[in-house]
Amino acid sequence: MGIKTTFNHLGLHVSSAKRSFPFYKDLLSFLGYHVVCNDTSLGMRNGPTDLWLKETIAPHKTKGYHRKNTGLNHICFGVKSRADVDKFCKEFLKPRGVKTLYGSPKAFPEYTPEYYAVYFEDPDRIKIEVAFVSSEK
Repeated sequence: MGIKTTFNHLGLHVSSAKRSFPFYKDLLSFLGYHVVCNDTSLGMRNGPTDLWLKETIAPHKTKGYHRKNTGLNHICFGVKSRADVDKFCKEFLKPRGVKTLYGSPKAFPEYTPEYYAVYFEDPDRIKIEVAFVSSEK
């Protein structure tokens, strides 16, 4: 058997620091993260997990992002209850006019019996999820 690890960090390039950094700073602050670096990149931490954002350099901006291409499909933040998902929608998404995807928040029993989530997109259309996932399989 190998070694036990934790998920340490995710690095994400965004098309515009001016547009995306404030979005992620608000989002991650609401989800309990705090800023650890805020100069040419935005680094935010929640315990053992960091999310690092940096603006894509000009030569690499031409293709743009699409979640159905090879690479990142979405980011999911776990919460402790269905009520936390609903609170996130009411207190974070709705005041900012962020539209949800797939008619969420709603249950997704095809994943697990108690799976309840909301999906939405960041300014570059990267899909983000906030989910309650019970330990039942």
